[in-house]
Amino acid sequence: MTENAQQQPPAPSTELPTQYAPADVEGPLYERWVERGYFEADAKSDKPPYTIVIPPPNVTGSLHLGHAFEHTLIDALTRRKRMQGFETLWQPGMDHAGIATQNVVERELGKEGKSRHDLGREAFVERVWQWKGESGGQISGQMRRLGDGVAWSRERFTMDEGLSQAVQTIFKRLYDDELIYRAERIINWCPRCLTAISDIEVEYQDDDGELVSIKYGDGDETVVVATTRAETMLGDTAVAVHPGDERYQHLVGKRIKLPLTDRSIPVVADEHVDPEFGTGAVKVTPAHDPNDFEIGRRHDLPAIAVMDEHAVITVHGPFQGLDRFEARSAIVAALRAEGRIVAEKRPYVHSVGHCSRCKTTIEPRLSMQWWVKVGPLAKAAGDAVREGKVKIHPQEMEKRYFDWVDNLHDWCISRQLWWGHRIPVWYGPNGEVVCVGPDEQPPGTEAEGWKQDTDVLDTWFSSGLWPFSTLGWPEQTESLAKFYPNSVLVTGYDILFFWVARMMMFGLYAMDGTPPFHTIALHGMVRDQFGKKMSKSFGNAVNPLDWMDKYGSDALRFTLARGANPGVDVPIGEDWVQGSRNFANKIWNATRFALMNGATVEGPLPDASEMSSTDRWILSRLNSVVAEVDALYEDYQFAKLSDALFHFAWDEVFDWYVELSKTTFQAGGAAAKVSRRVLGEVLDVTLRLLHPVVPFVTETLWTTLTGGESVVIAEWPEAVFVPGADAPGGFRDTAAEKEIESLQSVITEVRRFRADQGLQPGQRVPARLSLDGTALAPHEAAIRQLLRLQPEGEAFTATATLPVAGAEVALDLSGTIDVAAERKRLAKDLAAAEKEKAQANAKLGNEAFLAKAPDNVVDKIRGRLAKADEDIARIQAQLERLPQQ
Repeated sequence: MTENAQQQPPAPSTELPTQYAPADVEGPLYERWVERGYFEADAKSDKPPYTIVIPPPNVTGSLHLGHAFEHTLIDALTRRKRMQGFETLWQPGMDHAGIATQNVVERELGKEGKSRHDLGREAFVERVWQWKGESGGQISGQMRRLGDGVAWSRERFTMDEGLSQAVQTIFKRLYDDELIYRAERIINWCPRCLTAISDIEVEYQDDDGELVSIKYGDGDETVVVATTRAETMLGDTAVAVHPGDERYQHLVGKRIKLPLTDRSIPVVADEHVDPEFGTGAVKVTPAHDPNDFEIGRRHDLPAIAVMDEHAVITVHGPFQGLDRFEARSAIVAALRAEGRIVAEKRPYVHSVGHCSRCKTTIEPRLSMQWWVKVGPLAKAAGDAVREGKVKIHPQEMEKRYFDWVDNLHDWCISRQLWWGHRIPVWYGPNGEVVCVGPDEQPPGTEAEGWKQDTDVLDTWFSSGLWPFSTLGWPEQTESLAKFYPNSVLVTGYDILFFWVARMMMFGLYAMDGTPPFHTIALHGMVRDQFGKKMSKSFGNAVNPLDWMDKYGSDALRFTLARGANPGVDVPIGEDWVQGSRNFANKIWNATRFALMNGATVEGPLPDASEMSSTDRWILSRLNSVVAEVDALYEDYQFAKLSDALFHFAWDEVFDWYVELSKTTFQAGGAAAKVSRRVLGEVLDVTLRLLHPVVPFVTETLWTTLTGGESVVIAEWPEAVFVPGADAPGGFRDTAAEKEIESLQSVITEVRRFRADQGLQPGQRVPARLSLDGTALAPHEAAIRQLLRLQPEGEAFTATATLPVAGAEVALDLSGTIDVAAERKRLAKDLAAAEKEKAQANAKLGNEAFLAKAPDNVVDKIRGRLAKADEDIARIQAQLERLPQQ
């Protein structure tokens, strides 16, 4: 903690502005928290550690609602743990985002009429670092706006010197353990980004294409194959059929002519071919299809590449130089001219892979690349969860995790980029291959014929080291010893495979079998209020800064947390954020009222015998909520805990206890003094419970109420104990809870009746309260005040009587409503409801209608019937309560 944190806070003021203005509060408060070092983590501390890493956002990125959502959840967890006395580290940082960042800088160069090749590799990389320093990382400032309590002094970047050392170290170890190798395989190639991309960076979507059936060979030696990629036929080196398919037995082992070329290709028998699909024969292009590549290996077929890195045809004169899609049309036309097209289907909708970054159609391509042998690493990652070393929350997500790690293919880790961690392998003049560790020198110079591999590593390779590389690994630092493994990883289920599995594999490998975190808490995706994915193209994307500017950061945070059910997508709309802003205002106004009426935290709580049942009720309820919120935090149930706090604070504290206390405060005396202390206690605890989710408004109110330095470093609430009331788990008073529930029933029922009769909320009505012998007797003054009930007077006539909770409330409405007009209005409403019921019953009783109507239509009519029944019961009750004429 900084020296500033040791200074005594100024004397608290019990005055608050009449309105809460988030824009005036949030920025200065956050800077004060950072200056005082509240978010920093001390590796030398003897406090128990609690560690969470930020899923490192791309250096090219800016804060979107998904970030705001995830950061809110992590911030809530870390703020609570800090208040509970843990040495809490929320590790910040950013990812260098290889392809994305290189694309950004290349576009900037394009505006100058240049390409990266005009600059050369070193100058281009220097230009990217320059861009990173000037324009990258704007998300850091936006994180401050949101209130992220990260340890800024520990901020890391995946290409920092220390993290680069970690990357080189683990590459060398994996290479020496023969878990990294170089091989020619089929990879996913992006002709736009000009690099290999991994399977999980390919997005599949249904595209309109064409399916053409082509006749290979002539006469009796004819085979028909179907393809959606006619251009690849130029690289065919076989036709494959199933070994048991009798239709083609006479052709297996023979060679047939490949159309449009001067080559003949063999017919091979392979178990991979499905004889029931299509013609039962498939063309084999080992250099341009992963399945064909495997067939080629089994049958020792040559692999002929027919496209360059730009997906331009490189073979066969008439088509050479054409783009793949241009070549497709030209080749089909040429085949049609030769009478080789047997059938054509357009459009043919089929699943096509696209680069997740630039949306270009990817091209399977035979290429020499670097690979991680994931078998043993993936098994360890799966076993860690199976053996309970790591828990996945919610548990039902385990299946998705196992489906992935149990079926992982070797991971292509090389990328044909200039921005990123360059592969630490050198090639010598005589075919030597040397992997260089971080403390080793290259084996020779370029002048001596040595050259470093030109590729860089997949971004996920370096981010997979994030839980331990950020703590100083491979050095055995104090931070590594203190804060590894992480306590929990909070991340979206959408990167379970991209990032989580990588961290699991590398953490277990590098840290001697210790997994990188104890728990993986998965959340869903933020969607619009209708459940639709947010996208600029859909016109429903939201900049969270706009909502924070309009409603305050607390309002956005509370809305997001209140929608966060584990592993489930989160719908959000602006009106919900506005509702959360109203909640922040409610907290503000209620606390302001309490302070104006002398609420205090000074001194111990009064003895239970001095408290009213209302005081005992709210303290009993407070303890229930403390226990409930704690349990929900441990289960990562952010939506439920936020909802519990909302209803307790708004409904019970502000709408009931504060309102009931007004009568006590007005009366003054000892009872008012007791209630002022109880109200202070309740607000103190409630504000601390709310703080992790809505930090700004609670900080302002809590420091004003208590005079404490900051709620950020205040103690997390535990059970409240009341003198004179033995309770090992904290004060509880079920009798008081039942009594206040009865009081609430009376007030709620009478309010409902008043509303039904069209009375204005402030309209006073004469009433007789029969409370003798009930627990409600001490509350008569409060009941009359909250319900605007006058004393009955000499001319009182009971025109309506309401029996509620063992008591009776008689009202004189003779001077307040026109009974005849009210009966006429209700009779009209009753007739309409009965007509609606009759119509719904008629349709539901018509068997012919039920047989033809869709289920949703029938369900809608059943709903209308249920609503009509409710309306009839309600209106009849209102008629019965009206005075008799």
